[in-house]
Amino acid sequence: MRKFFQANHKKLWYLRNFIPMVLFPVANFYLFQAYICNPFESMKLPIQLLNICLFELLMLIFFLLLGRLKWSLRLQSTFFMLAGLADYYIIAFRSAPIMPWDIYSIGTALSVADNFKYTVETKTVLVTLGFLVLILAESVITLDIRFKGSREKIRWQRALGLRIVGLAGAIGLLCGFTKTLQTDSTIKRYGIYDKLFTPTVMSKRDGIAVAFLIELKYIAPDKPDHYGTDAAEALLAPYRQDIADTGHRPNIIVIMNEAYSDLAVLGEFTTNEDYMPFMRSLMQADTPNTISGFLNVSVLGGNTANTEFEFLTGNTMAFLPQGSVPYQQYIRHALPSLASHLRELGYETVAMHPYNSTGWDRNKVYPLLGFDNTYFIRDFKNPKKIRKYVSDETCYDKIIALYEEKAADTPLFLFNVTMQNHSSYTEEFDNFHPDIMVEGSSSKALNNYLSLIKLSDEALRDLIGYFSEADEDTIIVFFGDHQPTDSVVSNIWKLNGKKGSALLETDTYNRYKVPFLIWCNFDIEDAHDVETSANYLGAKVLETGGLPLYDYAQYLLALSKDYPVVTAIRAENAAGESTDIAGAMDALNDYAILQYRYLFD
Repeated sequence: MRKFFQANHKKLWYLRNFIPMVLFPVANFYLFQAYICNPFESMKLPIQLLNICLFELLMLIFFLLLGRLKWSLRLQSTFFMLAGLADYYIIAFRSAPIMPWDIYSIGTALSVADNFKYTVETKTVLVTLGFLVLILAESVITLDIRFKGSREKIRWQRALGLRIVGLAGAIGLLCGFTKTLQTDSTIKRYGIYDKLFTPTVMSKRDGIAVAFLIELKYIAPDKPDHYGTDAAEALLAPYRQDIADTGHRPNIIVIMNEAYSDLAVLGEFTTNEDYMPFMRSLMQADTPNTISGFLNVSVLGGNTANTEFEFLTGNTMAFLPQGSVPYQQYIRHALPSLASHLRELGYETVAMHPYNSTGWDRNKVYPLLGFDNTYFIRDFKNPKKIRKYVSDETCYDKIIALYEEKAADTPLFLFNVTMQNHSSYTEEFDNFHPDIMVEGSSSKALNNYLSLIKLSDEALRDLIGYFSEADEDTIIVFFGDHQPTDSVVSNIWKLNGKKGSALLETDTYNRYKVPFLIWCNFDIEDAHDVETSANYLGAKVLETGGLPLYDYAQYLLALSKDYPVVTAIRAENAAGESTDIAGAMDALNDYAILQYRYLFD
């Protein structure tokens, strides 16, 4: 036996390192994926092999970069342990995994990171321990094989040159691998799940790493079919007719309420008392001077800025990469919006958000959208807080103060993004005592969330009560930016015998519905049970107020008659038939051309 080892020492030495080089990246993949799902249950074998190939290639890149096998394996394991933990928490907080565009949102994420409660499941602890054991094994089992030349300069340079050439080749392979993953033929051949509007499902079925590479394809929007500036101008030409200006200039107060939604759209449940009695009273069919219904939005559990982008600009996330944030990625110049149009009509334009000014780059974007004045957390002196956030009541008090201070002959357009109902919903506070309880559920998050919605309902009642007595004509627009995360609503699914992992298509659509209303203290033609989407709402407000419409707003109102709902999730035509955006692009391509013209050309 001794002679065998002596005779085969070199072969055994290579075998001792070859096995870790092959097996440890495989272990990395399965542990990394286990943070969000069981890969053996959720992923087909061919897709597992695609992920393993990726991890082997990444290991080779680390090795060529560092020149030492032991350190390369440990670095890869440490990186994916931390990335897996990050993905686990991000899914918990916003019901969506890390996506390529999140690099633009790091500042915003850090600004609210300390507001969440970081709980750890047993499974997560076990996976993390698995990574730590793996890192220990990589330190003990693997020999410290390295690239190194002799002391002669020419030999050292040759070794370094080989590493550089090898690294360039490996990165080239990674780029080629990524490009191949993104092709339709590969997606079809391997049965890759490519529904971008459900990124969490995509990460579970395709693997977190492979899904991330596929999503890179959409980091920059493609031009729509038949795009050209002349084509865009021709499309708008019919909507540039003069519209009689009545001179009516009502104040317009818009409240986009953080995470405000009616979870009853997801299924039946019973509470000890109604959590939004005032809102429901306004949504009744006999309520005068009110337009109400459900607003379809493009985001869920987070990315608030995308809903305000759709409302203010009339553009839609349907034609932009899933997970992208236009405020941070695309708005680099003045952009036509509801604010800029109203400013041209003589309005004082105000944006208000009782939190950090840098969140979603609002301090940079709001002036580009046409807002004259902005108010952020520093402008709220001794505000009343609910939990850690400025209350809706405080926001509305400031709105009333600004209304009372403005010049009598200057109409006000005020856009307020609230903060009171921001997640998370599991912590306890001395200044917040939940009073809504759901029968048959012990979920603290659900009870806390609904109790916050009740406080928002009461604050809205007081605000509308004030303006119902105001002398000046005023419109109040109210809607939520998105529903809360799955961790809140899963209890409602459970009460209705449903699972979040096996929802019907209509159940998925309902996750993107929030109530909305347009209330006026003057006479308008009321409408109820209206189904629309955020991109149309701004134009609808102008129409309701009898204000002149700019060409893009006229186009949107015309399109809304054929397609009343257009979001990143779906398009719904006038007959109530829903399809994904790709299935409606023949009808929506003109819209895509106009949006591309405004955003990128």
